[in-house]
Amino acid sequence: MNRLILCFFSLLICISVATAQTPPKRELRAAWLSTFLNLDWPSAAVRTVQQVKDSVTKLIDMQQQTGINAIYFQVRSECDAMYAGSAEPWSSSITGTQGVAPADGFDPLQFMIAECRKRGIEIHAWFNPYRAVNNYNNIGSYAANHVARTHPEWLLAQGSLRILNPGIPAVRDYVISIVMDVLRRYDVDGIHYDDYFYPYPGAGGTNARFNDNATFAAYPRGFTDQNDWRRDNINLLIQRSYDSIKTVKPWVKFGVSPFGIWRNKKSDAAGSATTGLQSYSEIYADTKKWLEQGWVDYVTPQLYWSIGFTNADYAALIPWWNSVANGRHIYSGQAVYKINAELDNDARWNNPSQINNQVRLNRQYSNVLGTSFFRTRYFAINPLKFRDSLQEYLYSTPALLPTMPWRDNTPPQPVSNVTAQVNGNNVQLSWTKPPTTTNELDKARQFVVYRFNNAAVNLNDVEAIQYVTANDQTTTFTDSNLTSTVYYYVVTSLDRFHNESIASNVKEVSLLPVTIAGKPEPVVEKPKPVNDKPKPAVEKPQPEATTTEVDFAITANPNPTATFTIINYTLTKRSGVLLFVLDSEGREIMKLVDGYQSVGKQFVRFNTNNLLPGTYNVKIQIDNIEKTLKVVVNK
Repeated sequence: MNRLILCFFSLLICISVATAQTPPKRELRAAWLSTFLNLDWPSAAVRTVQQVKDSVTKLIDMQQQTGINAIYFQVRSECDAMYAGSAEPWSSSITGTQGVAPADGFDPLQFMIAECRKRGIEIHAWFNPYRAVNNYNNIGSYAANHVARTHPEWLLAQGSLRILNPGIPAVRDYVISIVMDVLRRYDVDGIHYDDYFYPYPGAGGTNARFNDNATFAAYPRGFTDQNDWRRDNINLLIQRSYDSIKTVKPWVKFGVSPFGIWRNKKSDAAGSATTGLQSYSEIYADTKKWLEQGWVDYVTPQLYWSIGFTNADYAALIPWWNSVANGRHIYSGQAVYKINAELDNDARWNNPSQINNQVRLNRQYSNVLGTSFFRTRYFAINPLKFRDSLQEYLYSTPALLPTMPWRDNTPPQPVSNVTAQVNGNNVQLSWTKPPTTTNELDKARQFVVYRFNNAAVNLNDVEAIQYVTANDQTTTFTDSNLTSTVYYYVVTSLDRFHNESIASNVKEVSLLPVTIAGKPEPVVEKPKPVNDKPKPAVEKPQPEATTTEVDFAITANPNPTATFTIINYTLTKRSGVLLFVLDSEGREIMKLVDGYQSVGKQFVRFNTNNLLPGTYNVKIQIDNIEKTLKVVVNK
């Protein structure tokens, strides 16, 4: 009877979450990018540095187009490194041979950070804390300086698997030193541990469990129950990691993605209504305690089951995790790798709405503040077009990251001097950044542009957000293809924790025609003429200014798109610009910019809501320079 009730409840959940939702203003939208065994990147067939760079850039572009705002990048999978200067050997995933560095001084982590910064995506360094050797039969291929060779006494064996023994104090010191080295040398936004603590049952190809009796005898720390001692070994690592991170870089987040079941209700009344493997007793991860003690900023439980799955129903686990958050963030881990893959003998994964319904269900719980998808490769495969659905419906508006007031709740200083220049039906905004500060927590890192249809500014209006800059270097934005009405713009600033400043001055912009001497004329700001001769739409610069150039890379993100895209290019000086859109027949259908723009990066919004599906050419002209960019509109 209980199972029947639970199935009925899951059916009701599926029906209720299928209704339309306005995307939240704040939501983590993350994806794991795995380097272990070349699962996501780099491909084993890709070895030149340029190929490696190009392939990961495509992945990041794809994530940005989908709406992803954070990436968990795996930097250490089995006591190796996907970054330069580590005490551990280079990962074999990057060159094919462990310990061999990539050419040209290439640093994958530094490259990832730089590319994510260009796109306004958070990057968390993902560590596997304990796994040392995935298959000890291959130990001959491991580098001489690998910890399995330099400290074989630190290893705990289960079948062919070797992990660093969590019960040895020197191991904790070692793991913390590796993590802190990355923290000190790299500008990451977070440190992220996965779920590999003590070995899972069956890991290493054996049903026999590991034996750590000698370690327990050597380092008991007053414990008489060996299972409690094992949990405390993991607790010590988690607590020390959090404290160390906060001390060295208080703006860096710390989170863990544990197995999705803490304890079953049958084992503990405080557990979930599940009957699956329990992290508490199988891998000795007491995740509930970590939340209770505040040792993490977020937990991303790996809830890799469907809504309605008998042993571990997603619809039962989400409310359970929500109930134990204790003021911290819960980000659901979702299994896009199972979509249409015939895993678990669960036909529910053949439903194209399974992932979407999980996201919608998450949004019904106040402590479930986002999602991370496992894993990046499946965004490229796009089974049952789940990525298209996310982009078009659930992630149709940009999302700020959830704030963490226990870490920092002071907003940055606001921007000032928001100005507007009208060119036809386009508005170019400019603003002045807040004063610089040496306090990393108070620095403005990004800016948010809002547009309202009246003077009543409401920063909680998600649909008013027109653009979120990638970083603090952008202080202009062009809003294009507007209708003839009055708009009101404000700009805010964001710090590292996405605390948001108060709104800037409200800039009122009218695109309404006005009547002068009985003739309607549009109110258009244009460059002041230097003589009385008629001027073309784009005024040519004086002879000494003929070297004006536009950045070779003209981009559009997202592309393809359904609703809008941002056209990005760079000017080396203030110049007259003509930016317009042609259909497939070469007919001009829209003018985005017609006038002067300031020096620097330009961001122009191209609204595609009213366009038919197809390929459109966005053409830019500056003096004798002309470039064309293809934009694909999907519906």
